[in-house]
Amino acid sequence: MTVHLNSDLSYRQCRLCPRNCGVDRLKNRGYCQSPAYAVAARAALHPWEEPCISGDRGSGTVFFTGCTLRCCFCQNYKISQEGFGKPISSGRLSEIFLELQEQGAHNINLVTAAMYAPTVLEALEAVRGKLTIPVVYNSGGYEKPEVIRKLESYVSVWLPDLKYYSPELAQKYSGAEDYFDRASEAIRTMIEAAGPPVFDENGLLIRGVIIRHMVLPSHRDDSIRLLKWISDHLPKGGYLISIMSQYTPFYHSADYKEISRRLTSFEYNRVIDAAIELGLTEGFMQEKSSAKEEYTPPFELEGI
Repeated sequence: MTVHLNSDLSYRQCRLCPRNCGVDRLKNRGYCQSPAYAVAARAALHPWEEPCISGDRGSGTVFFTGCTLRCCFCQNYKISQEGFGKPISSGRLSEIFLELQEQGAHNINLVTAAMYAPTVLEALEAVRGKLTIPVVYNSGGYEKPEVIRKLESYVSVWLPDLKYYSPELAQKYSGAEDYFDRASEAIRTMIEAAGPPVFDENGLLIRGVIIRHMVLPSHRDDSIRLLKWISDHLPKGGYLISIMSQYTPFYHSADYKEISRRLTSFEYNRVIDAAIELGLTEGFMQEKSSAKEEYTPPFELEGI
């Protein structure tokens, strides 16, 4: 397996995410538990992103193994925290991108790739000129501006979460008290990099930022505070917003009684009403039927 040691984005003294572990990933593993090479669990057409991402043929989605967060309610827990996946070289990753393009993918969708930025950058550079569809960077939002700047010449569409306004909730559920500070700075950088949303003739997003927020049970007030911050501090017309209702209780969330249930229609509708009142009407909302386990893809190494 080839190990990549980019002088700025290195697996040695790793500082690819806000954890800044500083570990030498050739010898040890930091918070994300990722090695000094890429690991992925699935590469396939994915129909369940926002309509302007999935289109009618699907998004060419690569699910990377590991995560810089430890959200207790993560539906991808098998890969984000249990480490399921297969090692892949940058050369194989390049091939995967082109295979997905040949299958008809509207875009290449990199899910939770921050831990492997050096490998991903090498793979993207190798297909420059051959890859003719947009690249989407799909992230939990806990990112570093320096990494975003390295990726911006390859990535057209940014798809970050903005999970919490409260540092207490961020620490409790994701082990990241500084989540809002880090994610809000990252999203500002993404908006600067992408500019306002641009669509093609078929209504597919080819450049821009979609800010995702999943409403949690018992915490609609935090969602509303977050939306107020977005309205007050981010440029009008500079992004789309996607307010999600798909929260599904996971066995690790059972440790927290207040989120060990599904979201109610009342809670979700209150957040949607607040978004409308704040003028956040450019984007997407979900039907309550989205809160189902079948929307989590099977992780069986397809396409890897």
